Amino acid sequence: MINSMKNLFSKTLSKKKLVIFSASFLVFVAALGIFMYEGTKNTVALTLDGQERVIKTHANTIQDLFNDLDISLRSEDYLSLAVNTKVKDNLSIVWKPAKQVEVIQDQEKKTYWTAADTVKDFLKEQNIVVSEHDKLNLNPDAKLKKDMKIAIQRAFSLKLVVGGKEQDVWSTSTTVADFLSQQGITLNELDRVEPEQKQTVTKDDVINVIRVEKVTDVVEEPINFAVITKNDSNLEKGKQKVVSQGQEGLLSKHYEVILENGKEVSRKLVSEKKVKEKQDKVVAMGTKVIVAQVSRGTSEPAGKEFYVTSTAYTANCSGCSGRTATGINLRANPNIKVIAVDPSVIPLGTKVYVEGYGYAIAADKGSAVKGYKIDVFFPSTSDAYRWGRKRVKIKILN
Repeated sequence: MINSMKNLFSKTLSKKKLVIFSASFLVFVAALGIFMYEGTKNTVALTLDGQERVIKTHANTIQDLFNDLDISLRSEDYLSLAVNTKVKDNLSIVWKPAKQVEVIQDQEKKTYWTAADTVKDFLKEQNIVVSEHDKLNLNPDAKLKKDMKIAIQRAFSLKLVVGGKEQDVWSTSTTVADFLSQQGITLNELDRVEPEQKQTVTKDDVINVIRVEKVTDVVEEPINFAVITKNDSNLEKGKQKVVSQGQEGLLSKHYEVILENGKEVSRKLVSEKKVKEKQDKVVAMGTKVIVAQVSRGTSEPAGKEFYVTSTAYTANCSGCSGRTATGINLRANPNIKVIAVDPSVIPLGTKVYVEGYGYAIAADKGSAVKGYKIDVFFPSTSDAYRWGRKRVKIKILN
């Protein structure tokens, strides 16, 4: 009985061992299969949008690999290898997904897909040239982001005139005030700008900055003295005597002067002040008649008419003092009628009428005026030249 039980227990134990062995073998085979399956995978180094990963895959091509990773590829994406490249062990793949950006140029908008890293790289990729004068709303080295807006204001040429000095410059569409600020031009209080600062700058405009200054100018002007004649009964008729010499006065005038670009455009008298008073010249004119005297000379009597050779002169001739032999200041009295005579023919102080010249006084003499010859005074050289040399009739009036 006991032996029978031992045999039965021995048989049961053998069956259990068999089952355990069989199960272990199956696990071993499965593990070996899995190991062999995993061992046949390729190791791939992936850089996906900047993130590095290492994966094992049975994918046949790069396209299959991205399908397994559930990543959709766009034609604008950056892929370091072609999508149909066979996957091999230790393969390195870099993928950058394209981003959508908007470019605005002179109010025109256009959408792009790009995998570029920076704004500068994107512009180069799309052959969009930005000149040094154009205005870009972003730093060229800025990282490109999804839905980024890139605005480019194209520059155009125009003329800038500051204080009369002209130069060719570049600008983008902006107001005149902002344009001047960009150019580093400061306006003074009185300066004027054409066109107005609020207007928009456009191509081929001329921006004119007129520098305006208000200054004070002090001018000193002479005050001409007058020649006052007084009859002197103690002085022989026809003779003159200077009682007191004349002196010019001095007048100080203050003007408010407006300058535009350094040139005077207006002048306004603000005040004036006499610095020095003038002193008139006093000349005594003889009225004394000597009854007993009988003329023995060649002086012509009153009322007589005769012909003389005449020339002309001015107070501004070379070596001229501007004063007559009788003391008349011709420069101070430019409209006076005076002739130079030979006193032996026409006494100084004689009033005459000269044909073509008018009423005059014989108040001057000259070394070249001899005999029947006179020199006629004119205030301007052109009038003197116009008179020239000619024969005229003269009449003695006193």
